[in-house]
Formats: sequence, structure tokens, C-alpha cells
Amino acid sequence: MKHTYYDFFAGGGMAGIGLGSTWECLFANDIDAKKAASYCDNHNGGKELLLKDVAHVSLSELHGSPDLVWASFPCQDLSHAGKRAGLAGERSGMFKPFWKLVRELYADGRAPKIIALENVYGAITSNGGRDFATLASAFSGLGYHFGAVVIDAVHFLPQSRPRFFMVGIQKDLKIPDGYIMDGPSELWHPSALVEGYNLLTPAATARWQWWNLPTPPARNTNLASLIEEKPQGVKWHTKAETKNLLNMMTDLNLKKVEAAKQTNQKTVGTIYRRTRADADGVKRQRAEVRFDQIAGCLRTPGGGSSRQTIMVVEGKKIRSRLLSPREAALLMGLPDEYILPTRYNEAYKLAGDGVAVPVVSYLAESIFEPILKRNRLALVA
Repeated sequence: MKHTYYDFFAGGGMAGIGLGSTWECLFANDIDAKKAASYCDNHNGGKELLLKDVAHVSLSELHGSPDLVWASFPCQDLSHAGKRAGLAGERSGMFKPFWKLVRELYADGRAPKIIALENVYGAITSNGGRDFATLASAFSGLGYHFGAVVIDAVHFLPQSRPRFFMVGIQKDLKIPDGYIMDGPSELWHPSALVEGYNLLTPAATARWQWWNLPTPPARNTNLASLIEEKPQGVKWHTKAETKNLLNMMTDLNLKKVEAAKQTNQKTVGTIYRRTRADADGVKRQRAEVRFDQIAGCLRTPGGGSSRQTIMVVEGKKIRSRLLSPREAALLMGLPDEYILPTRYNEAYKLAGDGVAVPVVSYLAESIFEPILKRNRLALVA
């Protein structure tokens, strides 16, 4: 018997891929037609997908009683890239109509056994922690026991991508021994999360639990292993373009390139263009490189500075180009057979807006499935 789930703000369906074949999607939605097309391409036609603003989805369109509701609600108003409008913002404010549907499911006797929210790290501190408290109060208001963790995809993939996850469990479900700790873990509960917890209402604090996640196995991939020599959708820069990137680097970053040259080995790094103020206060666009075999956090291509560039150094030879769509997909943990949009920006946006696939798998294996199995066994007994 398969576990069942709803996937709100589904995008290209990365959460479903992370959950895997033992899960069945009863309902999915997104408002972006291009992402919805990718969902359908990669989820057997996507018959369960509703292309509709969540604010206009009705209870009658939600089929069955899901074991899990997953929601990667829009992050723009909670991130540094946005204007930090928080849950009152136009995009991240979509949490409110989503939660209205959750309340309606609850009133209809179809409350999900588990609810999982995913968002950027900034969701913890947005509006001085008040947005975090709002999310917590939403869970506690429906009687869910809940907790939050910060998981960086770098544990599983060569990409630095810390994300915030809040997971709630129906109050009458039994949680297996060992899945809850008495206090925060340094690995999963950073100081910002602990500070957010300290701002919760007494009602929310009473239902809070510190999730105890196992230490992930050592990652067995690095950035260089994902880089294509003959990429599709991008071209290697000309020598002049690569030289221009080098000219945009500070002495500190040029020293990194020089150190990579001295190894006399093929060394792969990534570059983001950022606007920085010089010592004289003048803002200039800079190229900042890292050679630690980890890509920077993928973002959506809202402008040239949001697209990650790779730099390959082999002795005196230096090459550069944009990260390819397939490389971006691999950095999100998508399989090789995942069908990507043909346009570069659409493929890159799909990846940059998504949730890292192995992180979803990890949460399913570490929390969702053990709890569902424990309670199904209890019903059989």
C-alpha cells in the first residue's frame, strides 16, 4: 500500500521525485504553466496536477485523504533577494490561502497525517521572527505537534543550499522512540532557529518538538564530477570573455585562481557576479570565485548576476562558461532522465526554484515513513 500526498506549489515535481515510487500523488498544483509542463513531462502526464492559483483552489478539487501535505511555498518575500515583505508579501503571502485549504481539510475530516513546509533560511528571521511564529501558530492552532530543522543540501549534493523545513504530525499519531530529542542539535538546529523558538507563544511552545535526524552518510560526489565537457544549451566563453571575468576579480579572488593553476590539475570552481563597494565607497560588479568543489546556491535567473558561472583551470589554461541546464539539474539531485525545458532560462529557473531531491528523500526516510509505518502497524495490532 502506497503512502499518499498532496504537492502544493509543485513546480517541476521535485518533491515527488524525492519521495519516490512508494508514494502516490493525489493532488498537485502550480500557477506557472512552464513548470507545470515539466511536471507533466516527468510525472506520467501529471493527471493529478491542477494549473491554478492556490487562492482559487477549492476543497472539492482536493481528492482523498493524504498521508502528507508538502508545500514549498514561494520564498521571494522571505529571502535577501526580495524586499523582505515576509508573509504579508504578494508571493510568500500565498501561504495564507494554502493554509486555509489545510484548515478546510481538517474540518472535513481529512486532515493530513503529516504537513511539511519548505522555504529559504530567511523564513526563520523574516520580520524579526514574527513570520516564523506565524507558521508555528498555524500548526499548533490545528493541534499538530511540530518542529523545524535546517538542512543544507551540501550533505547530499555539491551545492551549498541551506533550507528551512517545518514538519507537523497529527496529535493522535504515535512517534517511534528516538525520533525526538530533549533539546536542539547543533547539526540541524542553528542559533537562528533556537532564537525563533524562544519567540513562540506558550501554546506553540507546548506542541514544539526537536526532531532527531540521523547523521547523513558522507557525500560521494563533487562539483567536478558533474561538469560536462560538451554541454547542451551553453557555450564555452571566448578568451576575451574569460579575461573579462578575471579583470572583475579582486586580488583575493585572483590568488585563488593562481593557487588553482599551481596544482597543475584540472580544477573546477564556480563564480557569482556581485556588486561590492570598494575602499573608496564606489560600487563595482565583482566576480567572486570558489574552488572548494561545492557550487554556490542555485538561484532563478532574474538577471546576469543570478546565473552561476563555472571556471575550469588546467595549469595555465583557464576556461569559463555559464552552468548548463543539465548541470543545474544534477546539482538539485534530479536524475539524468529528467526532461528539462529547452530554453535555458526556463530550465535554470526550474532548478533554482526547486527543492533538492535527496533532502526530500532523507526527510521521508528519517521522519515521514517511520511515523506512518508505526501507526499503520498500531492499527493492524
